[in-house]
Amino acid sequence: MSPTEATIWPMIAHAALVFILYFLLSARRVGAVRGGRATAAQFRENREEPAESLPVRNSLANQFELPVLFYAVSILLYLVDADNAVTVAGGWLFVALRYAHAYVHVTSNRLRYRRPLFIAGLVVVMLLWAWLAVWLAVT
Repeated sequence: MSPTEATIWPMIAHAALVFILYFLLSARRVGAVRGGRATAAQFRENREEPAESLPVRNSLANQFELPVLFYAVSILLYLVDADNAVTVAGGWLFVALRYAHAYVHVTSNRLRYRRPLFIAGLVVVMLLWAWLAVWLAVT
């Protein structure tokens, strides 16, 4: 597999995380309704989220914030042929950090663990964007 093709796989892996979180959110919401802790109308009208599904909803929302910059830089690296083994490794590192961040978010939700994972992912994405800028400046 060339680095160009390999650049796409971390994006696919992140999309899988989003799908997993949607499944988990649905399962927790159904559990809340069946357990009498919420009503289906709460979700239709976007009212207060039950405590057991709130971290999952928030984690899911997080997957459409910083990762948007990851997708953009990954696609741009691919399009301008600036991807290489290091950028692919950076992509995989970012996705691994997002999985770890999501895991903490939907389990203990301890900021002590979640925040460093977020910051590490942010740094990885910033470095990918810096590499893209350097690549464009020198080519």
